[in-house]
Amino acid sequence: MYVAYLGPRGSFSHHVAQQAFPDAILLAFSTITEVIKAYESGQVDFSVIPIENSIQGPVHESLDYLFHQAEIHAVAELVQPIAQQLLALSKDRPIEVIYSHPQAIAQGKQYIQEHYPHAKVEITASTAYAARLVAEYPEEAYAAIAPHAAAEEYGLQVIAQDIQEIDENFTRFWIFGKTAPEINLSSREKKMSLGLTLPDNLPGALYKAMSVFAWRGIDLTKIESRPLKTALGEYFFIIDINYNQPDLVQFALKELTSLGISYKILGSYLVYKAK
Repeated sequence: MYVAYLGPRGSFSHHVAQQAFPDAILLAFSTITEVIKAYESGQVDFSVIPIENSIQGPVHESLDYLFHQAEIHAVAELVQPIAQQLLALSKDRPIEVIYSHPQAIAQGKQYIQEHYPHAKVEITASTAYAARLVAEYPEEAYAAIAPHAAAEEYGLQVIAQDIQEIDENFTRFWIFGKTAPEINLSSREKKMSLGLTLPDNLPGALYKAMSVFAWRGIDLTKIESRPLKTALGEYFFIIDINYNQPDLVQFALKELTSLGISYKILGSYLVYKAK
């Protein structure tokens, strides 16, 4: 079995892929789009991508590609606690440049401004790539914001621990595959994610879309708007709903269609708590 993830080794995506598929062959890719395409092309059996962080919000590259370009469904979700570490080759060396993924930089911004106000901050494709960069240039005064796994993977020291601004920091990861995998973690709930496109000539269209779920007692756990990429001011909506009563949800989807509201199923999945 082959599984694609956002690499390199030592990233949070790598850690999640290891938990979900401990016996699989894991293949690293440099961008989220490449991870998704690896599954679409049949190169791998499953793909693992980040979809949303509790502090920084949705990962737009993931959602936009899934809505506009992909015809695949999420079959599982893992919620991973996120703790960011400041890594370097030695605690005794100065730090002039700090590398990391934009999400990790945002999560550790306050700590960096307080302790390293003169350091230059550079963006990388992933936290693990930032750690690898520090290890590859030992002569430079580099540091990285990355997880503990990256320190172990690339032989770095933890200069500062748990530098994220908010302790309750989690990232949702989606798994794509033909069928739901057997995951040896505890599951909490079942959800469905939809992308909705509203008709221009339906007054109160968003209210009516939400009402088909509300009057049936179906909980909505998320709603987000994203540009439709057709004209300024036109949007599609991502919603997550409780899917513990699938029959009721199917009736709600039929009512959406009768109202002229288009929807795309992005996934129906069990939600697992990662470690």
